[in-house]
Amino acid sequence: MSSPEEFGSSSSAAKKRYRGVRQRKWGKWVTEIRVPGTTDRLWLGSYATAEAAAVAHDIASYCLSGGASLGTLNFPHVISSKLRIDLSPRSVQKAASDAGLAIDAQFAVQTSPENVSGGSHGGQGGGQMEDWGNVDGNYGASCEEALNISIDDYL
Repeated sequence: MSSPEEFGSSSSAAKKRYRGVRQRKWGKWVTEIRVPGTTDRLWLGSYATAEAAAVAHDIASYCLSGGASLGTLNFPHVISSKLRIDLSPRSVQKAASDAGLAIDAQFAVQTSPENVSGGSHGGQGGGQMEDWGNVDGNYGASCEEALNISIDDYL
C-alpha cells in the first residue's frame, strides 16, 4: 500500500517537523499521544525515522479521535477506511507501533547498501540470500518480498 517514497526521505525530516514527533539527543524519533478525555499519555514508540513516528502518531490519533482528526494528520493518505476507531488504548498503541515499525522496515530495505548500489551480499553467498526464512516460513525470499508490508496488515 505505502512506499517510502510517499513519505519523503529521512534526511528531509530534519527540516520538516511532524505533529506529535520529537527527536532524542541521540537521533531516535519518538512519539506519544494523549488519550482523549483523560490525562493519560499513550507511548507509541521510538523509531529510526521521523516518518515512521509520524505514521504511528497518525494511526493512534485517528483510532482515538476518529474522523475529527483527519485535518491534523501528518499523512492523511495513509489512513485506511478499514481502520477501526473503537479500539482500547492498548490496542491503539499496538496498531500504531506496528505501523511505525513497518515504515522503518521499508526505509531500511530501501536504503540498504544492496538496494542502493545494486551489489551483492558479498562473502560466501555469491549474491544469494541465505536460506534462513522468515516468521511466515517464506524460505529464500528476498528482502523486498519478505518486507512487502502494508499498514493495513496490522490493523
